[in-house]
Amino acid sequence: MTFFDKMSFMSMHNLVALCAVGAEKILGNEIKLLGYKLSGNAPGRVFFTGDDDALFRTNLCLRTSDRVYLETARYHAEDFDQFFDGIYSVPWQDYLKKDSKVVIDKVRSYKSKLNSEHSVQGMAQKAVYKRLGDIWHISTFPESGNEADIRIYISEDEVQVLLDLSGLPLHKRGYRTDGGVAPLRETTAAVMLQLMMWRRKTPLHDPFCGSGTIPIEASLYAFNVAPGFGRRFAVETLPFFDARRAHEIRLEEASKIRTDVECRITGTDIDPGAVERARKNAEHACVMAGRALQLVGIDRHIPRPDFEVSDFKDIQAPFENGLIICNPPYGERLGEEAEAEQLYKDMACLFEDFKGWQTGVITANKKFQECIGRYASTLKTLKAGNLDTTFYMYTGTEKAKKFSSSKPVRNGRDRTDRKAERY
Repeated sequence: MTFFDKMSFMSMHNLVALCAVGAEKILGNEIKLLGYKLSGNAPGRVFFTGDDDALFRTNLCLRTSDRVYLETARYHAEDFDQFFDGIYSVPWQDYLKKDSKVVIDKVRSYKSKLNSEHSVQGMAQKAVYKRLGDIWHISTFPESGNEADIRIYISEDEVQVLLDLSGLPLHKRGYRTDGGVAPLRETTAAVMLQLMMWRRKTPLHDPFCGSGTIPIEASLYAFNVAPGFGRRFAVETLPFFDARRAHEIRLEEASKIRTDVECRITGTDIDPGAVERARKNAEHACVMAGRALQLVGIDRHIPRPDFEVSDFKDIQAPFENGLIICNPPYGERLGEEAEAEQLYKDMACLFEDFKGWQTGVITANKKFQECIGRYASTLKTLKAGNLDTTFYMYTGTEKAKKFSSSKPVRNGRDRTDRKAERY
């Protein structure tokens, strides 16, 4: 029995996609491109309506979303009696299995009478199990099955109850086996690519590639590979999941993968270990794409990004125009901050060696522009995990600014002493 058969009274569903705070517009555009209608947003959340297919397709296809939720209820509650009754009224028997382990994973309350998040959490779980016990006539639940995560937002006494359809956060694509130290989230990399309006014909380079996140995400985007092909989702464990239709959606999205495009995506890093990790992760991502192509009978390979070991000061632009996107060290700990600021001063050479190129740099260090000696054309604040970061976007036409008496340092090496390497 499919979701539509069991819940035919719901032709459309209210859904919520989570993202980095500041990325709501980018995510909203993605959702619209999938054919779904937006219904609003809040910091870090985009609301939309979708059909049955949306429950699976959005998890498979969205590049900039961290999670997708199904809204199971929305109601007004000013006290715990009203809150309990609202949760109890949800037909949880249609959403959960008898062995499901119910977890109220997060509660957020804003300007509401119900402001004790811990109490709300306990009351919500009690109401869910009470409803299931009354329907199924059982008093003890084994909780031996899959975890069902429920999230609750209360804003000005309006309660929104959400059921997690993703499971692991969507930035966990499944291709990265080793992220190294402080890896950039895949979803954040996808947001950066969209903010810079990158197109596959434009050469792209990451001079601090680390585990390869930015070049790999660029490759998946360039060849139109849905980012979720290498993993499973929580919706697949729920009783209304239609495996047959999900397989059809996988086939539909696999048929959209492009193998007829050329692009130049590269990455360098001074750390040989990081470059090796990047190559392995890229291999896993491209094998994932190849397996998706095999679903529709296409035996072709997705080109891997090129990764090389190099100091960023030793590379020069191989093309007249292009795009640099990078995530240099932030210097969060005492002692590392000074090193990071010196690194940013050294990075001023990129504007000389990559003239005509656009540049995007994400960092949590507030002194970045002062150190690099240039004001960015555009700034975008993004909440990357627990960090408040800023994405600095340079068009390539900015003039150097004198923030202080110190000039960018390049380790005493003149331009003519450096090798013009083609990465």
